[in-house]
Amino acid sequence: MSSVLAVQLYTVRDRLAEDRPGTLRALADAGYGAVEPFQAHRDPHALRADLDAAGLSVCSAHTDVLGDDADAALAAAPVLGTDTLIQAYLPPDRFTDADAVADTARRLNAAAVRAGDLGLRVGYHNHHWEVGTLISGRTALEVLADRLAPEVLLEVDLYWAATGGADVPALLGRLGDRVRYLHVKDGPATVEGPMTAVGEGVVPIAASLAAAPGAQRIVELDRCAGDVLDALVASAAALR
Repeated sequence: MSSVLAVQLYTVRDRLAEDRPGTLRALADAGYGAVEPFQAHRDPHALRADLDAAGLSVCSAHTDVLGDDADAALAAAPVLGTDTLIQAYLPPDRFTDADAVADTARRLNAAAVRAGDLGLRVGYHNHHWEVGTLISGRTALEVLADRLAPEVLLEVDLYWAATGGADVPALLGRLGDRVRYLHVKDGPATVEGPMTAVGEGVVPIAASLAAAPGAQRIVELDRCAGDVLDALVASAAALR
């Protein structure tokens, strides 16, 4: 595991729109050394310049490696300074049954081959439906993992896995070394509830981190009841 704590920039999307340089400096001051951009294909050169000014690296980037922006995302990765592109989302209908999951895996595997030709790698980030959907008694996420090529990694979102009903540490144990990144977030583990600073909710954070000790930790709060920067400061302190 990298000792550098990261933050998913979607967490501060509104602040980035108002003042990106200042927001990135605030993240660095809060104790984060790396970021995970979203929509990585947009304006990568300017973002890289702002990240350099704040002293932040890029651990990975969220994008859509299966969509129309795949070419732009592949070109943006080296500009941002990362070799890892994460498929941030696929809709629930891609995980309804074994055939749908097999087709999803086929598409991700093909994207990984294309990325690999450029020295890049591809990963997949879950929401709650990949865990809440069971196929022959196993989560759709585990069925997907079985069908992915070895080079395709997983970024497991602890909050969404808990929301989907999983015993999160046990799920991480079954997925094993395939899990290279963790989205560390906390809160009530409900679909609509506001998220909290890490350590202030019901997600089994400590046990989950222990179950995937080699994974990069990336704090993300999709939404927050209070001030998001305060929650990020508290989260960084809790993880330290």
